[in-house]
Amino acid sequence: MYQALKASRSTFVPIRHLQYHVRQWGEPVPGQAPLVLVHGWMDVSASWQFMVDALKADRWIVAPDWRGFGLTRSGDPAPDSYWFPDYLADLDALLDHFAGGQPVDLVGHSMGGNVVMMYGGVRPQRIRRLVNLEGFGLPATRPTQAPERYAKWMDEIKALHRGEMDLKGYDSADGVARRLMKTNPRLPQAKADWLAQHWAAPDAQGRWQILGDVAHKVVSAHLYQVEEAQAIYNRISAPVLSVTASDDSLSQWWKGQFTLAQYLERLQAVPSLQSAVVQDAAHMLHHDQPEELARLIENFLI
Repeated sequence: MYQALKASRSTFVPIRHLQYHVRQWGEPVPGQAPLVLVHGWMDVSASWQFMVDALKADRWIVAPDWRGFGLTRSGDPAPDSYWFPDYLADLDALLDHFAGGQPVDLVGHSMGGNVVMMYGGVRPQRIRRLVNLEGFGLPATRPTQAPERYAKWMDEIKALHRGEMDLKGYDSADGVARRLMKTNPRLPQAKADWLAQHWAAPDAQGRWQILGDVAHKVVSAHLYQVEEAQAIYNRISAPVLSVTASDDSLSQWWKGQFTLAQYLERLQAVPSLQSAVVQDAAHMLHHDQPEELARLIENFLI
């Protein structure tokens, strides 16, 4: 199994009526804001371990489990759907707690990349440097899609309450590891075995369950607005590094409905932008090429 080079510690922070689980590496330095890492959908803060191990400089690093993921419970009563703006408000409160008024270096992957891009435009003064790892956003929508979207949202909530939505369980941690390697063929066995212990946990019956609230699978009631996102991107004052993987995830997911070229065009709204591509990597590029990603990020954060 993979042996972590840099030990992390867990803390729980009261954020907006939740006990937020936050993983930290290194120690706070007086006068220095933390490097903040935020994970993607159906992921956990421990997912950053390989990249953290590859960082050469010693930094105080803060990485939360988003609400309803990892060890951050979804609340009581549990929600039956999630609202994207909550991630912005959670991040805002987390930065209040860990950074006070100091601008932070902020890195987000996938869904977390979308969060940091939106947050960077809404609270531009709070970010010193911003790194977006494959936080693409979503395909453009039309207002005429709204009636069906609201209906789908309500139908999926009903299905959730009927117990018709679930996350697959596994007989063992080894089963979880095999699932991770099936999703990402570049992930070696040793890293998959390590991740499985953090990505899932055994329930009362001994079945390994993914540490993610099934309600995250309920579709958002709101349509993604490209023009709104670009207006927010335009207000980002920090330098932005956009990192994509050599494997084109968008072509696999959206089959032409949303392309990498369209994403790159949207990014032109960002006032200060650098771009980089990590070779021999797919969407989980922090697992596939942690050393190269760490090098890119550290060079950008200087």
